[in-house]
Amino acid sequence: MLETIASGYGLLEGPRVDGADNLYFSDVTNGGVYCRAPGGEISTVVPRRRGVGGIALHAAGGLVISGKNVCHVKDGTTRILFQRDDIPGFNDLFTDSQGRILVGSLRSDPFKLRAQVPGELWRLAGEDSAVELYGDVGITNGIGFSPDGSKLYHSDSAPRHIILHDVAADGSMTNRRVLASLPADWVPDGLAVDEDGCVWVAVYGGGCALRYTPEGKEDQKVEIPAKAVTSLCFGGADRRDLYIVTADNTEDPDRKGTIFRTQVDTPGLAVTPASI
Repeated sequence: MLETIASGYGLLEGPRVDGADNLYFSDVTNGGVYCRAPGGEISTVVPRRRGVGGIALHAAGGLVISGKNVCHVKDGTTRILFQRDDIPGFNDLFTDSQGRILVGSLRSDPFKLRAQVPGELWRLAGEDSAVELYGDVGITNGIGFSPDGSKLYHSDSAPRHIILHDVAADGSMTNRRVLASLPADWVPDGLAVDEDGCVWVAVYGGGCALRYTPEGKEDQKVEIPAKAVTSLCFGGADRRDLYIVTADNTEDPDRKGTIFRTQVDTPGLAVTPASI
């Protein structure tokens, strides 16, 4: 069963759920980061900021968000964690088991799939402490680790595939390969990993969310009444609620960007809050 829990937005991104089941999300095109309480009330956490493609909860409270820079916002105060003049913006981000931030850089317009300037994946361990893990990412999107932390999954929307690296003991990335490639006109966007090590990915242009096994085999599909499915995350007390966000609604176009919720059999992995 697919439930609509909020609508009327532009391009929604970055969903994250905290321990109290509050859902945080951003509106990339219209601006703003918002919080939906379990009762349905929606409040503004960060007003007006556009281009927020990634959100992480912070251990000290507040959120880490992307955009023109990567920053920690708490109680209306902004602390910049990473910004470079030669990088126009940053998209999706995630945390590792140590609470460090992994974030993908955007060096050209993410809405143009061709003629891209490739970006990189960066690991942030503190203010002004950034390490480039690898490059050659056409359009960076969803990021997630396997349950044991030994593998990193990363949506690259330009070539329409999910790339996979082994994570070495020192945190470096090795043995790059493709987990799964999507059909023409289907673009992998945000992703999340469950306790079985399977990768759920939002399919922009495909009207669905797909689940891939660790071997790269598609084994589940959730149809969404939207063409532009942008991201997803797990929530709920047992992490079996799957939240899926979009930039449109084909069932009722007036609803525009919509947040859906459904339930899945396998819980999502717990996500470590950012600590930097």
